[in-house]
Amino acid sequence: MLNNLVPFLVHWAITALSLWIASLIFRGLKFESTSALVISALLLGLANAVVKPLLIVLTLPLTLLTFGLFLLVINALMIMLVAALVRGFKLSGFWTAFFASIFISLLSIAIGALVSSGDPATNIQMPTGSGKWI
Repeated sequence: MLNNLVPFLVHWAITALSLWIASLIFRGLKFESTSALVISALLLGLANAVVKPLLIVLTLPLTLLTFGLFLLVINALMIMLVAALVRGFKLSGFWTAFFASIFISLLSIAIGALVSSGDPATNIQMPTGSGKWI
């Protein structure tokens, strides 16, 4: 049970840290309290796990037509959804959510790569033995 809890807490902390740094950079993204930030990070993770896949399936033709760029719009919509649900999370508009979602995604990837560098599950292992490369 605890083996699954630690990665969840680490991912939650990375999301909260990314949201906090984004709020320092983007003027239209504000948190009134630390609890609003923590709840927003939790709800953003939940929205990305539940709502986002549904939106991706529903908008698949549009996503394919735009060569996947519509996924950036879906990311912005996830942030706007969380801002609408959390009382202390203020967002000025779509474009702030759009650029903040790009920033948050890239920063979360970078921080996650630094944090999980010692995890053997994330290491890529090359085939050994009689495996042939084409």
